[in-house]
Amino acid sequence: MLSFIIKRILSAIPVLFMVAILVFLVLRLAPGDPAVMIAGPNATPDQLQQLRESMGLTRPLLEQLIIWLTNMAHGDMGTSLISGKPATELIMDRFGPTLALSLSTVVLAIVVAIPLGVVAAWQRGKVLDRLVMGLSVLGFSVPVFIIGYVLILVFARILGWFPVQGYQPLSNGFVPFAQRLVLPSVALSFPYIALIARIVRTNVIEVMNEDYIRTARAKGLKESAVLMGHALGNAAVPIITIIGVSIAMLIGGVVVTESVFNIPGLGRLVLESVLARDYTVIQAVILLFSAIYVVINLVVDLLYGVFDPRIRY
Repeated sequence: MLSFIIKRILSAIPVLFMVAILVFLVLRLAPGDPAVMIAGPNATPDQLQQLRESMGLTRPLLEQLIIWLTNMAHGDMGTSLISGKPATELIMDRFGPTLALSLSTVVLAIVVAIPLGVVAAWQRGKVLDRLVMGLSVLGFSVPVFIIGYVLILVFARILGWFPVQGYQPLSNGFVPFAQRLVLPSVALSFPYIALIARIVRTNVIEVMNEDYIRTARAKGLKESAVLMGHALGNAAVPIITIIGVSIAMLIGGVVVTESVFNIPGLGRLVLESVLARDYTVIQAVILLFSAIYVVINLVVDLLYGVFDPRIRY
């Protein structure tokens, strides 16, 4: 097990290295000039040139890449071109809201989707099954920002149950913290509930005709025990896979959701940095997201062995 983990971590290093190079080149070749964003449209060409030189943007591209990779290898993710603050400091300031939103979304998606999928498989072809599948189609079809605006309109503006936007840290109290996470978590979890519920339903249906299911029923076990203890347990591997993929897909959804609900997280930081052409911060955040994606895949692989004893590393 330990050797497998070490090999996976070592194999992720060249992947992150290639991601770093690709992100660096794409950002440098994309249109836009951070010097113009800082100095403004009324700056003279000499002022812009001096600003570019001070930020190191006039150096050859290869030299900039080598300097950045060298600093990154020493734990220095660079300094923001716009604010002048270290990129690591900006990320840490925004990491808390994104982590809270992501965790609440994942928990909500799993808690709701797995029972829905199991019930849909149990009621296959009946009204409840069709209702769940209809909601799944709706979840795939409607963009997250549309769901977010509808939730704001109904539950914040009309009913007044939740704040419209914003974020409160847990240190300010659990109630204000939870109130401001409910609507964005529901909006962000909607497509993942649809995806996970559909996969759970499909895989539970596949195992319902296996011999061990008939044996469990012949022993007189309750249908709930058969479904949750035998069918769901033996369908766990593909379900874990899709949950891992869904968690990784949250990276894209967080950017949109944080913008809709005005949450000062990493998604907002990426959007602000892209608009300001703040190359350093964009590179640091994308590398962080890539590392998280690698860790998620590693955890999913390890969970295979937990839910299926036949899998050994």
